[in-house]
Amino acid sequence: MCTAAILAKTGKRVLVLEQHYVPGGFTHAFKRKGWSWDVGVHAVGEVTHHSMPGRLLTVLTDNRLQWASLGSVYEEFRWDDGFELDFPDNPEQFIHNLTEPFPDESQAVLDYMQLCREVARSMRGYFGAKVAGPGLGWALEQTLGRKANKYLAQHTRDVLPALTQDPRLQALFVAQWGYYGSPPSRSSFAIQALVTRHFMHGAYYPVGGSQRIAWELLQTVANCDGWTRVVADVDQIVVEHGKAVGVRMSTGEEIRAPTIVSAIGASATVQRLLPESFRERNWSASIASLKPAPAHVCLYIGFKGDIRSAGCSGANKWFLSSWDIEQGEWTISPSKPIGPAPVLYCSFPSLKDPTHDPGPEQRHTGEVVTFVPWECFAPWRDTRWRKRGEDYEAFKARIAEQMLEQFLQKIPALRPMVAYSELSTPLSTDTFCRPVAGSIYGLEPTPERFANPHLRPRSPVGNLYFSGSEVATVGVVGAMMGGVMAALAAGGAPARKLLADAR
Repeated sequence: MCTAAILAKTGKRVLVLEQHYVPGGFTHAFKRKGWSWDVGVHAVGEVTHHSMPGRLLTVLTDNRLQWASLGSVYEEFRWDDGFELDFPDNPEQFIHNLTEPFPDESQAVLDYMQLCREVARSMRGYFGAKVAGPGLGWALEQTLGRKANKYLAQHTRDVLPALTQDPRLQALFVAQWGYYGSPPSRSSFAIQALVTRHFMHGAYYPVGGSQRIAWELLQTVANCDGWTRVVADVDQIVVEHGKAVGVRMSTGEEIRAPTIVSAIGASATVQRLLPESFRERNWSASIASLKPAPAHVCLYIGFKGDIRSAGCSGANKWFLSSWDIEQGEWTISPSKPIGPAPVLYCSFPSLKDPTHDPGPEQRHTGEVVTFVPWECFAPWRDTRWRKRGEDYEAFKARIAEQMLEQFLQKIPALRPMVAYSELSTPLSTDTFCRPVAGSIYGLEPTPERFANPHLRPRSPVGNLYFSGSEVATVGVVGAMMGGVMAALAAGGAPARKLLADAR
């Protein structure tokens, strides 16, 4: 959507094709019985006028997209042993909150903060080099991206001991790894540093709900004589003489255009949309070999009552069972008893949106998220939504029951307020967004991913560009920056001027 808005703003006539009946991917929202939930937007940093992403979004939506702060504390971490720590909206308080329980580790905290800043500064050259074509781009990455490549090549777990030997402080440094879905033994340290830097001045939520992101970006496309088609299922990218010339829809209709941009993820594009002959080429095989980030389940809860009085706020709550920094994915199976999840991430969207009207019944919403293996849901991969069979529904019910009970044990005052709940699984993600293996974040942000020379906006297929998070970094702003890179690669000088004006 960001690519579409930029190209539309620079005079291109743009058609956006969305296979779902609601545009926006993980930025859309859905309703049930009077409640509304977002599906992927829980906290976004760097969206004020002090940051380039925020300034660019202002330009791309003509200032229609507004953001509300989650508060002076945007994240609350709670461990089962009773340890608690809040993540605030300014770096000075963050340093204080970390050093107060670890008074002998103040230098480690300062060193970590400085390292995160260094990583963030190094990324501009790296992403700039990515915009260039494969030949020139690879050469530029060795110069402009040299420093970033050093951080991208390091595993997070290998960096931590040089900062501190305290295992609990190490766990606090990486406590937000759920925002990119890769534990420290596998993740690139650069992504951890970028997440820390991303939220250094707090987190925000779209005023009017997460769907406003899609509505306003796509309104810009419409205002520039573009169009968005929903229930528009692309079956294949049409390639002639080595160049992409259009797309073939599942209905058989062909739509031709001089520029084709795929935002479903580079991996999904090469595995599902390119002709078979292209899927077997070395470059596409190397992309397809990269592992996806974990899948997730989300329990959507509808409340009736004053959930603020129970201890809820706009801040997200993390409940962790142990200090093991590798313990994140919930090991569950249809054939075995389901125990507690090691991590619960809890969000209350109705308290984040200042325009939410709870009404006389005090209707509010909550979401409880955790990571799960895709493999335990894969047997139902070819079934239809809401028609997956009794075994699947029974498995879902057991998961939902465990998650709800575990959540209510953490915040018991909410128990009498629960009026509705519904569970989504990785199969829901697969149905509505179609990533590889139901992954909420696309490709796992490992050193191997960032070392892949073909994950760049300009693909080896002429006229075909990759947009979205897999050419940049994960999350809402990561996807947005992937969109910027695709627009720069496809749009040339006009896109560069638009971006320069936004800076």
